[in-house]
Amino acid sequence: MTRIVVIFGLISGAIAAALMWIMFAVMNTGILGHSLVLGYATMIISLSLVFFGVKSYRDNNGGRITFFKGLQVGILISLICAVCYAASWEVYYRTSGGNFMAEYTVQYIADMKEKGASEDLIAKTQKDMADFAVMYQNFFVRFGMTLLEIVPVGIVVALVSAGLLRKREMLPTAEPA
Repeated sequence: MTRIVVIFGLISGAIAAALMWIMFAVMNTGILGHSLVLGYATMIISLSLVFFGVKSYRDNNGGRITFFKGLQVGILISLICAVCYAASWEVYYRTSGGNFMAEYTVQYIADMKEKGASEDLIAKTQKDMADFAVMYQNFFVRFGMTLLEIVPVGIVVALVSAGLLRKREMLPTAEPA
């Protein structure tokens, strides 16, 4: 199990990191703004390897897997991917994204103004975001928050994968000819 979890976790993490860097490169050209949909789509793409990792484990163990064993394999793959994702964000943040919070705050406040938020609410939000920016300077807070972006998505993918792949009929192992 360890070999499958590590291999699929690292590949998934490498895909997550690569897609993150590509997304930032595209955003920095001005073609694309911050997009939650695009961010979560990149997570789903990279975490699709959870499904293939659980299937590989099932195929290497006589074509059978229980829901809980599939969930265990899927969550472990997701956790490795999440650590790679968070480490990649940390590299980006330290090399290119040091002003991320300032840029994010400006964009968030502009969106609030566009939607007609009151001046009191805008002032409170600016103060809250300034306080958060101070907290975000702490490595452990930043790393933990980055993990919290992708881990829930990984858990959902692991649940779905374990549920689907516990059935032998779902993508059965090919019998040798």
